[in-house]
Amino acid sequence: MPVDHGPHLDTPPDPFEDRLSRALHHTGGAFDPDRRALAAGGAARGRRKRLLRRTALAGGLAGVAAVCLGGTLLLASGGRDDTPRPAPAAGSRSATASPTAAPVTADQVIATLTGLLPEGKVSDAQGRGSEGQSASPYAQLVFDDGRGAAALSVALDRIAPGGDDARRLAECPDEVLVPHDGCTSERRPDGSVVRVLKGYEYPDRRVDTKLWTADLVTGDGAHVSVSEWNAAAEKDAPVTRPEPPLSVTELGDLAAAPAWREVVGSLPAAEEVTAAPGGSAPGGGRIAGVLAVLMPDGVKVVARGSQDGEFAYVVADDGKGASYVQVNVQPDMSDVAAELFGSGAETLPDGTLVAEHQGPGDRGDLVMWTVDTLRPDGRRIVVSAFNAASQTTAATRATPALTMGQLRAIALSSRWLAVG
Repeated sequence: MPVDHGPHLDTPPDPFEDRLSRALHHTGGAFDPDRRALAAGGAARGRRKRLLRRTALAGGLAGVAAVCLGGTLLLASGGRDDTPRPAPAAGSRSATASPTAAPVTADQVIATLTGLLPEGKVSDAQGRGSEGQSASPYAQLVFDDGRGAAALSVALDRIAPGGDDARRLAECPDEVLVPHDGCTSERRPDGSVVRVLKGYEYPDRRVDTKLWTADLVTGDGAHVSVSEWNAAAEKDAPVTRPEPPLSVTELGDLAAAPAWREVVGSLPAAEEVTAAPGGSAPGGGRIAGVLAVLMPDGVKVVARGSQDGEFAYVVADDGKGASYVQVNVQPDMSDVAAELFGSGAETLPDGTLVAEHQGPGDRGDLVMWTVDTLRPDGRRIVVSAFNAASQTTAATRATPALTMGQLRAIALSSRWLAVG
């Protein structure tokens, strides 16, 4: 799957933006200057650079980590009934407030979240309101219902109605790309969609920290994302309970609570995402089809899928074990050629740049082989293969099913010229 190793926006660290990339692309991480990482992660990174250059996209797509600040609140029972209690706010606003409504404060967002929780103890709460330009409200706290402390957070923003982000948030992800224990997507009577995903903090499950999320998307672009863990913090905290405190139903209802519409109503509407001239992303389904056709003789495709319109994968098996093979196909990437390829790249007679990398995967037992190419017209094809059935599961073999030569042949195939 696409891996984002690039830097975030040139702004101070922010817990909301730190989780933005993972929600959009199901990945995360800080900048890694290693060449292998640049080759593998440049696809998503390049796409982000291009979007930053061309679009104005408001908000983010996920909850934030729990950070302890002290303080404890004992909630009364009945906090989650059919008429949830919104936080008091300046002025009188309805659940369908105008985008020009007065901003809400951090205390109001925190109070709304605590008021919607079942009986239990809340501590270490912090948050952010919608004051200030481009602010995305959130609240995060530690909740204990008597069965173990658990981190819980909510984040709110606006996204382009009917856009790619809205579609992705309403659909259950491919389990090969995003390992999970269950996913539901439900359309509510008001036309909004709530998706609840029972996943893990670490896709490779190197620890038992579970991460369950609920995302509400409305027809007018409101987005509410609620996250809960079975530990008192997102990372580096011991598991305190077998599962997060809220059930799938409770988590979905919390995200869909009308009180959040008032908070989102204080945010400006998201601008539509429009691409500049110079290329457009092909369909992921077509990319997966081409990748499957390009598998060498003797290699059987046992599964395939796609994501984001630029990425696809197949699980290939040559009779010696499953091997995950992925490809990113990106148009209009010439402006980041120097950054992604550097001076050591091979230049073919037609001007195509080629870089080859062999190194470890994200798990200690995984191997990742990559061939990265950039054609003179700006079309970038990155093909990687692993010695496992996915990037997050145990190795099935010593090396990938495809050789570096075979990966090179796939990346340089003329079939990609017909895609897009």
